[in-house]
Amino acid sequence: MAMGMDDGSQLDHLALRGVLRKAEPMARHLSWRAGGAARTFYQPADVADLCNFLRCLPPAEPLLFVGLGSNLLVRDGGFAGTVVFTHHALIGIVVEDAGFRAWAGVPMPHLARFVAKHGGAGAEWMAGVPGTVGGGLAMNAGCYGGEMWRHVVRVQTVDRAGVLRERTSADYDLGYRHVMAKAGVEEWFVSGLFCFDAGDVRAAMGRIRELLSKRVATQPLNQPNAGSVFRNPHGDHAARLIELAGLKGFKVGGAQVSPRHANFIVNLGSACARDIETLIDLVQAEVLARTGVALVREVRIVGDLA
Repeated sequence: MAMGMDDGSQLDHLALRGVLRKAEPMARHLSWRAGGAARTFYQPADVADLCNFLRCLPPAEPLLFVGLGSNLLVRDGGFAGTVVFTHHALIGIVVEDAGFRAWAGVPMPHLARFVAKHGGAGAEWMAGVPGTVGGGLAMNAGCYGGEMWRHVVRVQTVDRAGVLRERTSADYDLGYRHVMAKAGVEEWFVSGLFCFDAGDVRAAMGRIRELLSKRVATQPLNQPNAGSVFRNPHGDHAARLIELAGLKGFKVGGAQVSPRHANFIVNLGSACARDIETLIDLVQAEVLARTGVALVREVRIVGDLA
């Protein structure tokens, strides 16, 4: 479905094949189940359709790519720009000579299982990441000792002009939960080609089951959350510091520091984005005051206050 954009530019004449909506409530698409609406929402049919869509956007249009909606909070006033939703859109995993190619909208647990079932080893940790390949590449996701960019052969990106490029790790400044293009370009990940060691299918699948059991036992998966809220400081754990500050179980409105895992903030059912952001700020301030450690957010916060 095509329609005109609020800023006066028109999409009606374009042969768009994806889903285009206005004033889309982002709470439907974020794992916190809270937050305001996006002015424009687009779910492309495929990579070619995405490139076509991007070519028609105004150069100054605020643009946000969203996968599973984890590690993201949209403030209650909404996002005055365009959101490109890759989940259920840029999907698919294929085996190539150099490794496994996965598109940006593929959930990382799906990649973990695909690699394991096709004789690869070393992707098992991805089963514990509640995000997509695109999001994992953008933040160098990791857990249980694994890290995304250790496995990257090359990536495909797209810019605002809809131009596709191939890049390697040499093009980025990489670190713990940190990925920054060295050239300062504004591009988004479309796919990644990943290399893994050869392994045994049964052993890899067993490791995945083991990690998922650990995740179920230690994380509040039965409540809306965005995964780990803060990065672990070097040589320490954010959850330990939050507990030390006496904040485990602390509430602001409908948001709560999880009693199960202190580095998770959960939506008790009625939380608005303001509740969650206020609690994030409070945790940062209290941990700094009590321990002297300045916690750094993993969660990205965008949009306008209500």
